[in-house]
Amino acid sequence: MLINGVFQGGGVKGISLAGAVKAAEQSGVLFHRLAGTSSGSIVASLLAAGYTADELKAIIMGTSFTSFLKRAPLFNITLIGPALRVIFKKGLYSGEALEEWVRQALLVKGIRTFNDLEPGKLSIVASDITHGKILVLPDDLVQLGFDPGRFEVAKAIRMSCSIPYFFDPVMLRMGPVVKRGRSFAEQFVYVVDGGVLSNLPLWLFDQRSFPKDGKRIPTVGFQMVGETTGKPHLIKGPFTMLEAIVETMLSAHDERYIEQSKRYRTIKIPTLGVSTTQFSLTEEESLQLYESGVSAGREFFRNWDSKHYETQYQKYFPALNP
Repeated sequence: MLINGVFQGGGVKGISLAGAVKAAEQSGVLFHRLAGTSSGSIVASLLAAGYTADELKAIIMGTSFTSFLKRAPLFNITLIGPALRVIFKKGLYSGEALEEWVRQALLVKGIRTFNDLEPGKLSIVASDITHGKILVLPDDLVQLGFDPGRFEVAKAIRMSCSIPYFFDPVMLRMGPVVKRGRSFAEQFVYVVDGGVLSNLPLWLFDQRSFPKDGKRIPTVGFQMVGETTGKPHLIKGPFTMLEAIVETMLSAHDERYIEQSKRYRTIKIPTLGVSTTQFSLTEEESLQLYESGVSAGREFFRNWDSKHYETQYQKYFPALNP
């Protein structure tokens, strides 16, 4: 079965997505096009590069997420250091270590820029907070004066993964043609986590559902849901308040939309109470998240019905039907 896969962002919970991919593979699923936000963009990109579910698991399980949390000693001074870094750098951590990790993983498969992938194979969602709009990468890079094909996939992933105030925003200077006539300050664009505006962008492939044979390719969302959704946050100070804002922003705003019109095409993966920025996951917790993804994926594809999908799609998107 051929599907378009869309992967939700969820920080360290992304290992659960690899589990659901494993279940998809076991069910005979092949991916036509792929998209993702934040940690979902990492999974989507590695799949587009040719990684299997087992390879995804090995990469993620073999990585210490705390290695991404690097900053200069000055910014480690208790209370004062992190606050100063947010003021001067706009984030607690740079995000450069995450970008380099992804870059090396992609280079193993010979992927550096979007030109190294099949055209249209991969879409990554980020948030342009300078202009207040969604960026779908690589296509929307044209608006900023960049050649989409020559843009690094790892840089696009870092843009999509830049959780506000946790990682530094990615600052891009517009290309020569676009920046012409603008003041120096107006030539820069700040980009943060795509989850700010769309954490599960199922809509991306709704206009591209028909290949040459005239059959609709289903779009399936891989969504992480769990006990933290709707659970009260204990706010003791500015940093716990920031954590509560980020968790709410990245996990709550798509939920009602999904419940109303997308349940028939969304795998819901329980995340077992793990939060988005819980970077100190143990191996046992990671394995539990992975198995949760496997279980949710198997349940979804065990009950898969292409006729039901088509009926529901026509119900919710009549304007997109031939």
